[in-house]
Amino acid sequence: MTPSVKQVRPTSVTASGRGIPVTIITGFLGSGKTTLLNYILHNRQDLKIAVIVNEFGDIDIDSKLLVSIDENMVQLSNGCICCTINENLIDTVDALINRDDPVDYILVETTGVADPLPIMLSFITTELQTVTHIDSILTVVDAESLTPNHYDSEAALNQLIFADIILLNKTDLVAPKRIHQLKEYIRSLKPGARVLQTQYGQVSLPLILDVNLNEPSTDQRAAPANHLADDHQSHHLEHDQFMAVSFESDRALNLPKFQTFIDNLPTNVYRGKGILWFQGSQLRHLFQLSGKRCDIKSERSHPPRWNQLVFIGRNLNAEWIRQELAECMAS
Repeated sequence: MTPSVKQVRPTSVTASGRGIPVTIITGFLGSGKTTLLNYILHNRQDLKIAVIVNEFGDIDIDSKLLVSIDENMVQLSNGCICCTINENLIDTVDALINRDDPVDYILVETTGVADPLPIMLSFITTELQTVTHIDSILTVVDAESLTPNHYDSEAALNQLIFADIILLNKTDLVAPKRIHQLKEYIRSLKPGARVLQTQYGQVSLPLILDVNLNEPSTDQRAAPANHLADDHQSHHLEHDQFMAVSFESDRALNLPKFQTFIDNLPTNVYRGKGILWFQGSQLRHLFQLSGKRCDIKSERSHPPRWNQLVFIGRNLNAEWIRQELAECMAS
């Protein structure tokens, strides 16, 4: 049965008559989606933006990495957003629209393993189509790690195919010739997309917000969202073999041991992120891993007195990862 939403108030429809604009921010693991989202929130001026963040895994990390968190942020945790899409996402958007103080804009940040098509269908084939409209599907690409083999994942490939805007991010890490090759490759997959070069997700907001670039085809509008989502849930993650391994501890980490653990991670770990507490440190440490590139930033705030980590990849040995992390605990 196709999911329904509550009757929304007419005030949720904008002056254009098209409803509240929605940007779906997608992109493969470690491409820079959260960095882009932080940049948007820092530079939104008076625009009242609601952010829907989806986590893949059972620990909420991404929302803690957002610097501008307020009452307009909602987390959809413990699952791939395109697999748990209909009831959860639709009810969330409906609640945002029906508030006494409605928002001007909605940003949906997907997991790195999400397929944007079922997400888009949940907006254009349900009652949400009368009160929202998809402004664009924006895909963030890591210029350093993008290769054709990198996109043997069905979901990752669809992130490019269905994109209206593609941010070729981290261009400071590659040579100009490589950037040209990447653009040619991207345009071979999606000729009509707006391709923008960025570093640290910094881009002029008028180029990516309120651009009205998404025009779903008649076939997509006619597709039954619940059928597509059910099929996607059955095959997407099973086919791509993605999984998330979570780890929590209330003991401090030994930094040299943790560094050795990171250096010895297998290549099928694509992404890691977390909030760390190191022995002897009075700082909060934000951990980001993308492929073999690791970054740990320190913040001048009280240490959290706990560690929370998530690793995402294909066919991971969860027992080995958790055991190795346990060995990293300070004595």
